[in-house]
Amino acid sequence: MQTDKILLFIPAYNCEKQIVRVLDQLTPAIMAFVSKVIVVNNRSTDGTEEAVLDYMHAHALLPITLLRNRENYGLGGSHKVAFKYAKEHGYDYVMVLHGDDQGCVSDFLPVLSKGYYRKHDCVLGARFMPGSHLEGYSLIRTFGNIVYDFLFAYVTHRRIYDLGSGLNIYNVKMFEDEFYKKFPDNLMFNYLMVMAAEYYGHDIKFYPISWREDDQVSNVKMASQATKVLKMLAEYYRDPSVITGEYRDKVIESYEADPV
Repeated sequence: MQTDKILLFIPAYNCEKQIVRVLDQLTPAIMAFVSKVIVVNNRSTDGTEEAVLDYMHAHALLPITLLRNRENYGLGGSHKVAFKYAKEHGYDYVMVLHGDDQGCVSDFLPVLSKGYYRKHDCVLGARFMPGSHLEGYSLIRTFGNIVYDFLFAYVTHRRIYDLGSGLNIYNVKMFEDEFYKKFPDNLMFNYLMVMAAEYYGHDIKFYPISWREDDQVSNVKMASQATKVLKMLAEYYRDPSVITGEYRDKVIESYEADPV
């Protein structure tokens, strides 16, 4: 019997080809644990929003709400929208599932059914952990990710198996002081969340997941992001208190989204 209020947050940006497959993952087994689903459309320029609306109309019994960001906040900004929504609506946990259909939410069924998520501040899906499964992921990218995992592990003094997959679950109590508000609004948001776990003493746990790449379009600019991440990590290594500073290129006072 469900006792926790779990919000499933699906960030979506230009993924009209994949978003319906993601929504099809909302099986009765998953929805037995999920109280509400929000799809946060980050101002997509394709048919993502229409695809979600069509799905909602065809599956009216599923508790799905579609939100549209008031501007393109980036992936990190969409997380801030979802965290704010969870706090304001009294949810206990936020589960994240990216809308581009690379992750499989059913991988977290043991985490949910056994109450594993209750024992930690957050459980992070790990693509590079024993027991994980990668499909269509190049050896070069896999190696690069593992190297960065070890660099972050050295700096944060804890074993790191992934710096930001698209399947995670967070205890909403983590967000009370909004420590993440000044974190980047782009794809590096999750990197700061991992460093913040060490700085603020959050109890994080990694869990192996499956991950695939087929028709997804990556928004990652590899070379420039790799350089920025290394610089950010070096600054934190020299002075961990820098994590309390401003990382955003554009300061946004309040991250707002409207129901569609």
